[in-house]
This record gives sequence, structure tokens and C-alpha cells, in this order.
Amino acid sequence: MLTAIVLTYNEEKHLPDCLRSLAWADELLVFDSFSADGTEAIARAAGARWVQRRFDHYAGQRNAALAEARTEWVLFVDADERVPAALAAEVRTVLAGPEAGWWVPRHNYLFGRLTLHAGWYPDFQLRLLRRERARYDPGRPVHELVLLDGPEGRLQNPLVHLNYETVGEFVAKQTYYARYDAQRLELEGVRARARQLLTMPVRQFWWRYVTLAGWRDGWHGLRLSLLMARFEFEKYRLLQRQQARPAP
Repeated sequence: MLTAIVLTYNEEKHLPDCLRSLAWADELLVFDSFSADGTEAIARAAGARWVQRRFDHYAGQRNAALAEARTEWVLFVDADERVPAALAAEVRTVLAGPEAGWWVPRHNYLFGRLTLHAGWYPDFQLRLLRRERARYDPGRPVHELVLLDGPEGRLQNPLVHLNYETVGEFVAKQTYYARYDAQRLELEGVRARARQLLTMPVRQFWWRYVTLAGWRDGWHGLRLSLLMARFEFEKYRLLQRQQARPAP
């Protein structure tokens, strides 16, 4: 038995198609952070169980959702993701195995385009979990880390992720991540050096565009690689600024 879990906050735009792609699951659980739009009505119309919890961070929300599920297995799916029939069939075939969790590849659509290079594929996510043998690390509130008690495997068929629709949306989210990563690096005792403002963006661009073959996506891959280099610069600029603050 499997519960498909969707975390939501004001997801009326994406949720209907997401839930339709999960109709094969034994239970649908929409775990909401007190949406103010039509998310609840959409969830209930699809036959999903509706649970609300005040959002603290992603790890806390996912752990609470795990505790709410009523089946042995859970599949976490974001509202802007879809589960194609081939993936649903593959999931069903592995539930009887000994694994505690399965990594799922993703097809990411950025600015409306399927992006297979520059680090956006296969983009494995640990989403299919044996509920009593998985927890999310509360020390990683962003970029959640699953603590798995047992062996793991990798599925072949990808999730579909309708990722950033516009460059502005991408810039806003990556700026948030740059701030978070700068704070994390400071807490880990990493010291910023002036040369890193040049070396780290160049390294990021080379990795995305050359090593991960971003060039194969043409202008799209070049733009993504340049944007990610920009946010690497921003991360180390913020780290420098944080460490230049006078001691209290």
C-alpha cells in the first residue's frame, strides 16, 4: 500500500494536474500550510485526505506528513510535479522488495523547455520511502536530507517537474538559496577569501557548461550556466559581508 503525499501552500494552479497523475495511489494526502486560495477545494474534490500544519521548515513538514500517512510506503510529489504512467507502474513493481527507499530521476522543464544537461538531469530525488525507515534531518531545513534505515535503489522512469516558468522566478529562488548557503557556510566555519569571488563562479560555470555539457542545450544551457555562476558569486559575496560584520 502506498500514500502519495503532496505538500501545498496556495497551489491551486498546479494541484489539479498533479493529483490526476496520482490517482493510482492507494491514498492521497495533501499536507497543507494553511493555503488562502482554492487548494483545499481542489484536494477534497480529488478525494484526497486534507491535513493542515503551520509551516516551520521543509524537513519538519515532511516528517509530520510521514507520521500522518497510513500505509507502509509513501511517495512525496511536489505540486508542480507529475507522475507519468510508466513511473507509476515501476513504483508498483518495487514495493515488495527489501529496499527502504528509492531515488527517482526527474525531467526538469525550465522556462518551458526540457533541460537534460547542465546538471538538471537525471536530478535524482529520494522520494519513495518505506515510512517507518525514513526521516528527514531536522538540521537541514532547506535542501532536505533523508535519513534512511536500510538499502536504497534507483528507479529508471522520471518524474516530470514543471520547474521555473520565467527567468524572474528562477532569479528570485536562486537568490534565496544563495542567502541560505552563505549562512550555512558561515555556521560551518568556512572562511571567505577575496579570490573566491572570481574562482568559484568560474568553476561553477565550467562545471555546468563544460563538464555537465550545458553547451548541448545551446543558448538555453549557456544562460543557465551563467545564471548559476552569478549565484555562486552572490553566495561568496554574502559570505564575505557576513564575516566582515564587527563582533558583538
